Amino acid sequence: MSKKKKIILLGTAHPFRGGLASFNERLAEEFIKEGYDFIIYTFTVQYPNFLFPGKTQFSSSPKTNDLIIKRKINSVNPFNWIKIGLELKKMKPDILLSRLWIPFIGPSLGTINKIVRKNKFTKIISILDNVIPHEKRIGDNLLASYYISSVDSFLAMSQYVKNDLRKFTKTKTCILNPHPLFDNYGKKIEKIKALKELKLNVEYKYIMFFGFIRDYKGLDILLETMQNKEIQKNKIKLIIAGEFYSNKDKYLNLIKKYHLEKHIELFTEFIPNEKVAVFFGAADIVVQPYKTATQSGITQIAYHFDKPMIVTDVGGLKEIIPDGVVGYITKPKSSEIAKAILNFYNSDIDFIANVKEEKKKYSWSRMLRSFEEIF
Repeated sequence: MSKKKKIILLGTAHPFRGGLASFNERLAEEFIKEGYDFIIYTFTVQYPNFLFPGKTQFSSSPKTNDLIIKRKINSVNPFNWIKIGLELKKMKPDILLSRLWIPFIGPSLGTINKIVRKNKFTKIISILDNVIPHEKRIGDNLLASYYISSVDSFLAMSQYVKNDLRKFTKTKTCILNPHPLFDNYGKKIEKIKALKELKLNVEYKYIMFFGFIRDYKGLDILLETMQNKEIQKNKIKLIIAGEFYSNKDKYLNLIKKYHLEKHIELFTEFIPNEKVAVFFGAADIVVQPYKTATQSGITQIAYHFDKPMIVTDVGGLKEIIPDGVVGYITKPKSSEIAKAILNFYNSDIDFIANVKEEKKKYSWSRMLRSFEEIF
C-alpha cells in the first residue's frame, strides 16, 4: 500500500458492551495489522435509558487494547451530529465506516455521513447488520431510508440482509461477506474444567442458548422442546446464558409450567467477555431456535470454540450452517428441534472436525479484502 489510508468508524466500542463493540474493536485490530490508521468514534449517549432493555449499556471490564476510541456521538442530539459531521469533514478520512443495526441509529449516523461526504473526498461505507429490524416499530423504514441515502457502498453479512437493502436501493454497491469468527474471546476451555467452574454436574450432557434473551430468538420454543421425555431420559440439560432483554416472567413461568426446574441451568446475567469461553467450554452444542434472524454473532463464537450448532431455517442463519455437517437446520418448532438434539447425541458424524474445517471460511482478513474491493 503506497499510502496509509485513514479510516474512521462510527459505532459502538468500549466502554459500551456486547457483540457490536467486540466486532468493531476486532475489525479495527485487523485494519491496523494491515497498516491502516484507524480511529473509532463511539457514543457519549448510545440509547436513552428508557429505550434500553438491559440493566446497563456499559462494560464492567477494563479496556484491553490500544485502540484509539473517542466518545463523541450523542445519538439523540442533532446539534451534536452537525458538530461531529463538520469535524470529520475537515479531517478528510479516506473511509468513513458506519454500522446500521437498528433504524433508531439512522438519523445520527446518517446526518454525520451526509455532512462528511460533502468534502468530496471521503468514501462512506456501511456495514449492515440489519436493515429491517426483528422487532418492528413505526417509522423504521423512514429512518433506515434516511441512513441508506447517506452511504456510498455497503457490506452485508448475509444474503438475507442484502435482499432487504435492495428494497431501498437497487443501484448502490453491496458486497456480501459473512460475519467473521469472533476469535477475541480467548482460548478453548476443556469441558470438565468449564463445568466445574460453573458448578455444574459433570454427569450431564449440556446444550446451550447463549446471548441476550429477546422474543424473536425463540427461547420459548426451546423451553417447550425441553419437555421431551427422551431428552430428559438422556440426561440432557439446557444452559441459558444471557441477560433478559424481554419480559423474564414469561420465560420463568414457562419453566414452571413445563416442570423444567431440574432440566435448566440459568445464568441470566450479562456474560462478560472473559467468561464467554467458560460457557462454550461447558456446552456440547449451541442451539439458536430463532423465529426471525439476519446473521448472528453467536454462530461465529460457536465456530471459534469448535462447537456444533442447531439453527432454525430463518433469515441468514442457514447460509453458514451446512446441514448434517456442522450441526442441523430445523424448522422453528419444538418437535423438530428435539429431533435434532437427539440426532446430534446419537450420530457418529464428527461434527467438531467438520466445524474446524468449515470455520476456515470466516476470517477477518477475508472481510478486509472485501472492504478493499469496495475501496
